[in-house]
Amino acid sequence: MINLHGRIADGVPRWTVWCAYGAALTVLPSGVWRIALVVADAHLIDKPPPVDGRGPVVWDGPLYVILLTVVSELLAYLAVGLVATWGEVVPRWVPGLGGRRVPVLAAVVPASIGATACTLLWPYALLMLASGRKLDGSSGVMEFTSEQSVVFWIAYLPLVLWGPLLWIVTVHYWRRRTSPERTTARTTAVAS
Repeated sequence: MINLHGRIADGVPRWTVWCAYGAALTVLPSGVWRIALVVADAHLIDKPPPVDGRGPVVWDGPLYVILLTVVSELLAYLAVGLVATWGEVVPRWVPGLGGRRVPVLAAVVPASIGATACTLLWPYALLMLASGRKLDGSSGVMEFTSEQSVVFWIAYLPLVLWGPLLWIVTVHYWRRRTSPERTTARTTAVAS
């Protein structure tokens, strides 16, 4: 199967491909929300006033929002590598590594850490926000109008699926790359 994101690796079922694309796309609505805040100067939220006694904010403003969005989407896109050939063999255009096999653990360990972090973080963060609290449990989060609230929840609820979808794809990648049949076939190919 060939698509816009490279060739799908042999032995990957369609449902796993959909899970990988789903993981990559769960980040998109929240990214659109953040970019709309910056580019269109949309007033989707009312920022709370700064709290006295707190140190300077190192990362703030439009550059931070755009960087957060781009980095989040790139990290989410790596789920596609777990079903595509570029997740098994480094593309030839990569200097120094092109054409080498990707070690299974080099993909599985970071994907597992990311899947665990997303599975724990996003439900907790959205639950705290829904209860009017910050991540540390203190009160005082952003105030939304009813329209803003609807748009926010539509944009951020998909993030709850990011971790579980990434786990599904990661486990499938591990099982596919370490299966006895695949290992035997690879050993036979190298020997001949």
